[in-house]
Amino acid sequence: MKVEELLKPFPIKEFHPFPRAMLGPGAFEMVGPEAIKLGFRKPLVMTSGLRGSGLVEQLMGSLKWHGIEAVLYDKVESNPKDYNVMDSVALYQENDCDSFISIGGGSSHDACKGARISVAHDGRNVNDFEGFNKSENPRNPPHIAISTTAGTGSETSWAYVITDTTTDPDNPHKYVAFDDAAVATLAIDDPTLYYTCPIDYTAQCGFDVLAHASEPYVSRLNFEPSLGNAIRAIKLTAENLRQATWNPTDLAGREGMMYAQYIAAQAFNSGGLGIIHSTSHAISAFYDTHHGLNNAIALPRVWAFNMPTHYKRFADIAQAMGVDTHGMTDVQAAEAALAAGIRLLRDVGIPEKFTDVTKDSYSKNRLGEGPTEYYKNAPVIKGDKADVDRITNHILGDACTPGNAKECTFDTVRPVVEHCMNGDLDELLS
Repeated sequence: MKVEELLKPFPIKEFHPFPRAMLGPGAFEMVGPEAIKLGFRKPLVMTSGLRGSGLVEQLMGSLKWHGIEAVLYDKVESNPKDYNVMDSVALYQENDCDSFISIGGGSSHDACKGARISVAHDGRNVNDFEGFNKSENPRNPPHIAISTTAGTGSETSWAYVITDTTTDPDNPHKYVAFDDAAVATLAIDDPTLYYTCPIDYTAQCGFDVLAHASEPYVSRLNFEPSLGNAIRAIKLTAENLRQATWNPTDLAGREGMMYAQYIAAQAFNSGGLGIIHSTSHAISAFYDTHHGLNNAIALPRVWAFNMPTHYKRFADIAQAMGVDTHGMTDVQAAEAALAAGIRLLRDVGIPEKFTDVTKDSYSKNRLGEGPTEYYKNAPVIKGDKADVDRITNHILGDACTPGNAKECTFDTVRPVVEHCMNGDLDELLS
């Protein structure tokens, strides 16, 4: 089905809700008072563990000091799995919890959103809610989402991404659920929490931001309220990601990326995404690789693929990334945007194609000891014909694909995937 047919029943574009938010240095210190204000008595804290950072211990101690009895679930995996969600739901119900707090990156927030939806439906399996606004009960437990990375913006969006492990292991399924009822009650973004984020994750999360910002800017939805945030987030990312990556305790760089990730998520919240994200979902479904890493590798190829439909918009992106486009045509400026994106990727040390990704870059379980249980026998990315074909098919079924700037078919998308797997980025610049 072509995108025009998919969008035809929806001539009215919808602006989706955001949570109340506290942003800035010291915001983390307000968790206890805010939880009291929201009536939290016994929250379930959901996290990946954040081993070595001390942040989970600090949070639990703060809640205890404020008289709040919290229960901890610290087994959320990167690319959260349905069993992470359902295990947390069981713990929530067993302990008669009344609220949720997630702390971490998008994985912690997404798993928590799924758990809230499940709890509101008497523990139904989270996989039942794949799609758009599939929940039937709009009231679910309140949720404070505390971000420790500048990447997904999940603390402010209506989307959550889950890997369905009940599917055929040879054809795994990772899906996006969009639900207005999943929006957090309160988002907390404190850039000082990012100081302990590893260098590679900082860089990869930053490209998640650039994908979140650039995709709605050229999306077929062309949603005017999203465009300002999108282009501003691109500018902030170009100005701050290098500093945040290589000087991790630089407050200006971290704060710049905090705002970039937050408003980029608000851009895609109603402005849509595209096949940068569809590609990432497909790769991590099969290989459990980091979402931001996948986005970074896909981004230059998808920009090049989409560019002929939106040269003027990509010229705007070039300006936002600091390119002096004076005297350039829109085509020349768009090509300069692509070059700037590749330069940024190289400057922050991200692998340039999927076959460059080593096992060390794959997601780890909460103890940091190798691939997650679900993927313990997963091979490294091969990039052969079978690999390219199955990734392409997953992309075509992804919920983000209809918003892509350019029409997507197997024949048009497959070369993009092939290049993501094996291609040289310099080829895109020739």
